[in-house]
Amino acid sequence: MDNVRIDKYLWAIRVFKTRSDATDACNGGKVKLAGVNAKPSKAVKAGDMLEIRKGPALFSYRILKVTGSRMGAALVPDYAEDLTPDSERAKLQAPRETLVLQRDRGAGRPTKRDRRQLEEALEALDFDE
Repeated sequence: MDNVRIDKYLWAIRVFKTRSDATDACNGGKVKLAGVNAKPSKAVKAGDMLEIRKGPALFSYRILKVTGSRMGAALVPDYAEDLTPDSERAKLQAPRETLVLQRDRGAGRPTKRDRRQLEEALEALDFDE
């Protein structure tokens, strides 16, 4: 196969679960081909370098062979070389701080005063530590 769209290729090598997810990532500027934002219809060829932003991590791939059909995970290394450093993968495993705010049942919506007190309390918290 000589001409394969980048969205189809990313779906085929299992970077994205669906082809529409791959298309949305391309349209959203999350996929770069040789350092330049790639449109979903851009054709890829062997030797191209891909950078894909997924959340906080930046994944890097080198295209070894071009394919347009989805394959099993065991065959992916024959078609794409994963160059992503472990430090980028660690960003996906980083703990996420969550703050749960709870109101008593039946208390209704927060008043303007409640909202202001809540905003002051959140500003007082230091999440950088």
